[in-house]
Amino acid sequence: MKKNCSPNQLSFFDLLKDLRPQNSGFSSFNIDLLLRETISQAIKESPLSRFQIAAKMSDALGMEVSKTMIDSWTAESREGINRFPACYLPAFCHAVNSIEPLKVLADLVGSVVVQGEEALRIEMSKIEEQEHRLSEKKKAIKTILNGVRR
Repeated sequence: MKKNCSPNQLSFFDLLKDLRPQNSGFSSFNIDLLLRETISQAIKESPLSRFQIAAKMSDALGMEVSKTMIDSWTAESREGINRFPACYLPAFCHAVNSIEPLKVLADLVGSVVVQGEEALRIEMSKIEEQEHRLSEKKKAIKTILNGVRR
């Protein structure tokens, strides 16, 4: 990977930060409504019923999750009372086949969530950048060694 050494050149990771969605004015300490809405939307977009989602979550967690629990976590009238447990989020995302709730949480701390091929491409880019830095370091060491030999 050829690297442009211009100090004004943005790196791939700088560009990725710019692509990160901006949160909707929610404070990182007051995300209850945003998370409820995101979870509710993921449920609506899932082909599974709430009963089926609860069953898949129960299987994944090894503990009972009921439709009533899901209803209480998503009901606007229950805001602040029954919050969705963060430790259940991976099982929920798997059950509804959506990472949107994770993206919401990541956005609030200035991060992004990537998966699949996109994650592999980012990892490959990191490796290529490391290879480039090592190659430059190797050249510098060779130059110094050549100077010592003279």
